Amino acid sequence: MPRHPKKPRRLVADGRAYLWTLRHSHRVLDSGRSADCRETLTLYPQPAGTGGPLRIVFAEGPGRYVPGGFPLGSGDVGYVRGGSLNLHEPGAVRALLDAASARGWQAGERRAVEVDGWPLLEAAAAARAGDAGPVGP
Repeated sequence: MPRHPKKPRRLVADGRAYLWTLRHSHRVLDSGRSADCRETLTLYPQPAGTGGPLRIVFAEGPGRYVPGGFPLGSGDVGYVRGGSLNLHEPGAVRALLDAASARGWQAGERRAVEVDGWPLLEAAAAARAGDAGPVGP
């Protein structure tokens, strides 16, 4: 049975547990088209109350893509000419968490923190590419 798409998923990183969710949002224009698409990845340190959530936001803009589905997959974000990630993949979430931590975010912060995901994307995508290892025999 497939998992419910709105149910938080669990991630353990460096001995600490997190629940994480991914949400897509946008405005709907009078024409019916969507605008200002954004993906928001939220990580909640566990157990509850041990830290505020980290929100990593990817807003569409020039040279970036944040599709809401077809023809690109839900959760895909990236640069038109550069790195990309699928935010439904736990490894991508872990790479973004590591990149945010490297830039100073601390899991024990009591308040919610929202960060722009674009400055984290290249480092996270490079880390993911390194995780893939060599291709072929």
